Amino acid sequence: MLYIAIMLIIGLIFVYLFVTYNSLVKRKNMVASQKSQIDIELQRRFDLIPNLVEVVKGYANYEKSTLEDIIKARNTYITTGNDTAQALQADTVLTGALTRLFALAEGYPELKANTNFLNLQSELSNTEKKIAFSRQFYNDSVYRLNNVIEMFPSNIVSSLFGFKKETFFETTDTERASVEITL
Repeated sequence: MLYIAIMLIIGLIFVYLFVTYNSLVKRKNMVASQKSQIDIELQRRFDLIPNLVEVVKGYANYEKSTLEDIIKARNTYITTGNDTAQALQADTVLTGALTRLFALAEGYPELKANTNFLNLQSELSNTEKKIAFSRQFYNDSVYRLNNVIEMFPSNIVSSLFGFKKETFFETTDTERASVEITL
């Protein structure tokens, strides 16, 4: 009888480890999938940016620093690899430069009327919305994974198998600040 009770307890512990481990793997893979989705949308954004810069160059030659900031931020993001914190910082710089670009475009009526510019601006706006939704889903997945990693008793299984907390995409102080444009 004691033998059966011990075997039952060992079996339950094994089942718990199995279920918890698989849950952690599933959540970790969901975070990776959501991060990949963000990368897909960012790549779409990066593919649009050179075309946008070329259209703007023809109208705003003396706004060269804004265009250079956009290109530099784009290149920095591409080289960040899998580092979420660096990617977020580069994305913040890029978003700020794009915001300045669109604000500067307000000073060029012929640019604002350019069909290519309007189409690119619309595509970029749609892409930005997709990026925001992708980040929301990513953060939800990170939230779920981090909860399982930190909560007892699953934290024992997560530390036993080396699962680590993931980083959220968060708004930075730079993104919270209002953009000042001088013409």
